[in-house]
Amino acid sequence: MTNASLSHSLLNWYDRHARRLPWRVPPGNRKLGEVPDPYRIWLSEVMLQQTTVAAVKEYFEKFTKTWPCVEDLAAADEEDVMKAWAGLGYYSRARNLKKCAETIAREHAGRFPEDEDTLLTLPGVGPYTAAAIATIAFDRHAAVVDGNVERVLSRLRQIETPLPAAKAEIKREMAQLTPQERPGDFAQAVMDLGATICTPKRPACGLCPWMTDCRVQNSSLAETLPRKAPKREKPTRFGAAFVAVDGSSGAVLLRRRAPKGLLGGMTEVPGTVWSETFDGASALDCAPFKEDWQVCTGEVKHTFTHFHLRLQVLRANTSRDAAKSLDGAWWSPKNRLEDEALPTVMRKVLALALG
Repeated sequence: MTNASLSHSLLNWYDRHARRLPWRVPPGNRKLGEVPDPYRIWLSEVMLQQTTVAAVKEYFEKFTKTWPCVEDLAAADEEDVMKAWAGLGYYSRARNLKKCAETIAREHAGRFPEDEDTLLTLPGVGPYTAAAIATIAFDRHAAVVDGNVERVLSRLRQIETPLPAAKAEIKREMAQLTPQERPGDFAQAVMDLGATICTPKRPACGLCPWMTDCRVQNSSLAETLPRKAPKREKPTRFGAAFVAVDGSSGAVLLRRRAPKGLLGGMTEVPGTVWSETFDGASALDCAPFKEDWQVCTGEVKHTFTHFHLRLQVLRANTSRDAAKSLDGAWWSPKNRLEDEALPTVMRKVLALALG
């Protein structure tokens, strides 16, 4: 098939099989004139970075109910945004989300730019997100390439160059396949094809609208694509976390991390630095204040993008006076911990310490 025929056949498939997603305008509705909300498209694309659709849905519904439009998000308290984001990971996205909303409200009168170049000037908006917003929200012609698209096109064209070196070739192929008519639907169609048919393992080639044109269909080569350059082994860092519990009320002592850097602006219990050389035997020497700290049975294991983390957890029943020397710290009632901006690793710490 020609590129035009391939695009046409995939759009026909998408019209029948498009996934129902809370941020998406279904193809039938779009043909009737309903247009996507750029705010919802932008929000979903930022949330979906490094995260699954299943994990994002609940967060998306909560965000759009709390802040229905970009001006609402721009006016929100940053702490509330971080709390709503807690557990979704990659917290720099949440900080940039707030900055981007403020920029759109302040410099663009609450309207999202429609072209990729202007979108790229917004905080936290990179090439993929700019292309996705321009194409899906505004039907501008752009090559949208996410992990699903990389997998589909590397198989369709038998691109055996390992990622990330193959990215440029895949993007060229996507640009050539993306039609002038319905480019937004086409981008979402390729994503849906990768998510539901051209899956990483055991792709359902017999159901694929591109089966006859795919160079690796029904072959053992399919599951090896896209190829990826070997990853460096992640180092392991160690540290200690101190869970102080008010003996009279059960409240837990918390503090806020520095605004920049890993987990910037999020909430945590007091702890040590995380390093490859930390010696757990010296944990008590690093305690935030003197108390009868008890080492909890077990440890917390967590993996970040660039390293593994293992934390020793210590707990102490104490009084509020004992911790009054800690600037900026506060006591959070036990029944309010769920509402704090605690990243997943800190929720693991509290689960171990509090049971």
